[in-house]
Amino acid sequence: MRIVLRVWGLLVCLVVSLAFAQQGAPTDRVITLNLAVTDKAGKAVTGLQQSDFALLDNKQPRNLLSFHEVAGGTAAADSPVQVILLIDEINTPFVGVAMEREAVEKFLGLDGGKLAFPVSVVLLADSGTALRTQPSRDGTALMAELNKAEFGLRTIRKSLQGIYGADDQRRLSIDALDQLAKHEAATPGRKLVVWISPGWPLFPVLGGELSAKDQQATFTDIVAFSNMLPQARITLYNIDPWGPMQDQLQRNAYEQFLKGARNPGQAQLGSLGLQVLAYRSGGRVLDASNDVAGEIATCVADAKTYYVIAFDGLPGDGPNEYHDLEIKIDKPKLTVRAPSGYYAQPLRAPGR
Repeated sequence: MRIVLRVWGLLVCLVVSLAFAQQGAPTDRVITLNLAVTDKAGKAVTGLQQSDFALLDNKQPRNLLSFHEVAGGTAAADSPVQVILLIDEINTPFVGVAMEREAVEKFLGLDGGKLAFPVSVVLLADSGTALRTQPSRDGTALMAELNKAEFGLRTIRKSLQGIYGADDQRRLSIDALDQLAKHEAATPGRKLVVWISPGWPLFPVLGGELSAKDQQATFTDIVAFSNMLPQARITLYNIDPWGPMQDQLQRNAYEQFLKGARNPGQAQLGSLGLQVLAYRSGGRVLDASNDVAGEIATCVADAKTYYVIAFDGLPGDGPNEYHDLEIKIDKPKLTVRAPSGYYAQPLRAPGR
């Protein structure tokens, strides 16, 4: 009799487990996305419902596990929202760095220095992070800290003068973003990282092609950032301080790398460009204005009104399987910005 009861109990547990799984039980593949929705004039749109959105994963519709709107940046689930302003001395000439600092100070002084969200300022030099302030809503205090910081001294020296300068700039920049993402992963809440810079070089030195080894290393970095940025709740933005002073073809060069790399053979250095990483994170690339302070304010406005959705990501047939994401909205003349893809992994065997 005891054996019969035991078998019956096991069968009940199995049925319950299967039913729970079919109802959409949470898994470690749950992906959370922040969506910015704007109208034709670029103004944030409020009041949308879950039924207004459709999510396609590799062109296949996926059900949403959760949906909510953040209006006014007050949703407890997404607090605190933090803004990180990064002044890039690695990729910007001295005159441009001065422009970046002045623009950041101008933004910090808006509304009498009373900031809508906690803001921290990072000064990135060749020697590493030369300044990182604590998050604060006091723009005046942040300006005082920034004014105390001296410009970072160039330490790459001769390599910046030669053919390896571009490689040095790219590696230092990618390493800095890696360190920033790992640091922020330990901090709760959403972060808007506004990286003020023309960006690092998109192409190999002297137009050469990457070796198979370099393509594999580049692909590994692409997959890593695809995972790290959303895990750290980071949306990345790029503001080019030169704005319209740059040639339009040069400004738009990054657009050829926006499509996700599906394997190492498709990996290119441009796929790790600042503009590309910003776009693919759901952020903005702003390069058509000299009003850098105004563009910073445009980026920060994304933290005031947005939507948060979650879905169960599909398992991969193999490691690092690329999945393209598309968000459709059932309203005319509205634009949605969101992360544009992820890399799926195979299901893990039980007990591993």
